[in-house]
Amino acid sequence: MPSALDHLMAATVLFVGGHFLLSSAPLREPLVRRLGEQGFVALYSLIAIASFVWIVEAYRAAPFVVIWTPAPVFAWLPALAMPFALLFAVAGLTGPSPTLPPGGEELWEGHDPTVGIIRVTRHPFLVGVVLWSATHLLANGDAASIILFGGFLVLGLGGMWHIDKKKEAQLGAAWGPILLTTSAVPFAAILLGRTKMDWRGIGWWRPALALAVYAALAQLHPPVLGVTAWPG
Repeated sequence: MPSALDHLMAATVLFVGGHFLLSSAPLREPLVRRLGEQGFVALYSLIAIASFVWIVEAYRAAPFVVIWTPAPVFAWLPALAMPFALLFAVAGLTGPSPTLPPGGEELWEGHDPTVGIIRVTRHPFLVGVVLWSATHLLANGDAASIILFGGFLVLGLGGMWHIDKKKEAQLGAAWGPILLTTSAVPFAAILLGRTKMDWRGIGWWRPALALAVYAALAQLHPPVLGVTAWPG
């Protein structure tokens, strides 16, 4: 009988692998032709939601098997990094972006696509995923955490590369200026003088919303996962 760790591994592979496979042209294009754009989005969302729920349940049921013991100071990394991770995620989801899925280009057609958080990184949501997963991976040395956060770290880092390749193929020459004036690594394009910070484009309400989400998640952390968001 498969163990809880086996279930977690399978759910993580389905979630991470499903994102890469379903968004790849060889699989996505025939599915869109057969199901239509809305049907494909529905299938994509169904697989993502179902596998994510499976991940949460499998993680909660997984035994605590120590692989390595993190340094005590690492326990503070998630608590300190999560406000920034959530800001990247919130800003990435609430503003127009040249790295949105196919069909998102109309949101910035005729306008500068590199505004707001895109000046910091062209992959704000995935940077948030990387911050979340990397800091939690460093703070937790048990098998279940390594599977879960390691999988999401692969999704975040691999997703940036995958999206860049897809956008290069879709947009051709139009992708060049975006690539030159933005960076995947946060603040790299700004530090290299290829763009300037756009505080107005980020606005005040996105940081406020990120802090509100952070407070809500901190409250939900103990009842859902059994541990506090802040080290004791």
